[in-house]
Amino acid sequence: MGIVEFELYSPSLVSNARALVAIVRKDWKHYWRYPLNAVSSIFQPLIWLTPVYFMGQAFSQDGQAHGFAQYSGTTDYMSFILLGAILTSFINAVFWGMGYALKTDMDSGVLESNWLTPSPRMLILFGRSLTNLAVTAVTSLTMLALAALLFGFRVSGSLLQAFVPIIPMLVGLYGFGFAFAALVLVMREANTMVDVSSFLVQIFSGSNFPVTALPKWLLPVSLALPLTYGMDALRASLLGTTPLLPLHWEIVLLLVFMVAMLWLGTWAFRSLERRVRRWGTLGQH
Repeated sequence: MGIVEFELYSPSLVSNARALVAIVRKDWKHYWRYPLNAVSSIFQPLIWLTPVYFMGQAFSQDGQAHGFAQYSGTTDYMSFILLGAILTSFINAVFWGMGYALKTDMDSGVLESNWLTPSPRMLILFGRSLTNLAVTAVTSLTMLALAALLFGFRVSGSLLQAFVPIIPMLVGLYGFGFAFAALVLVMREANTMVDVSSFLVQIFSGSNFPVTALPKWLLPVSLALPLTYGMDALRASLLGTTPLLPLHWEIVLLLVFMVAMLWLGTWAFRSLERRVRRWGTLGQH
């Protein structure tokens, strides 16, 4: 009996891959059922960034933001902000793809039935975020192409070198996303948590400004976030900004963050998910 149960409830790698593809296809079709939302996801960031561009021009001299360069090491403030906006969109893609997807399934009344399938719960969460990441990648590339025409976005560093900090940062974000999804299961609320957490991450990781401009009593909070070093390393690689730490040390911190957050996020999700099932509140909303 134990062998039969193992065969029934331990899907093979091929069946897990099929389930993952099915989840991504479903979310992809759902996303393109609302084409206006798809178009607005490209132009909305540019609309928000346009006032920032003109404000920066008002405080620049001959197109050079010399005051900004004292904090960041570059006068190209618009490219600095655009890179931060793109990384923030990837962070939000993980938050919304996992946490909000659970809340949507709760509200629709399908969470329990989905989790009765033999597919691992974390595989389902991973699949729900893949579509968001793919859409974010497409919209970010399109936005950068438009920003190059409108704002003069340009990079002076190596694109290949920029992937070195991005990969461990995004992988580590999945660990954070698993822990975040566990909190959604317990609290049964996603909107406020996503909004507050994404706002705080955006502020303290320096997505819109150099973290060295923060007050001294807030700077330690920013320096304690590994995402700060991911954004800092990306900008140093592409724009030649002055990094907070030597680049090799920032890469080491990101690798430690990746391993630690994957372990911690997996442990938190499994522990809280078992507790929610014991409480009998899995399908409540």
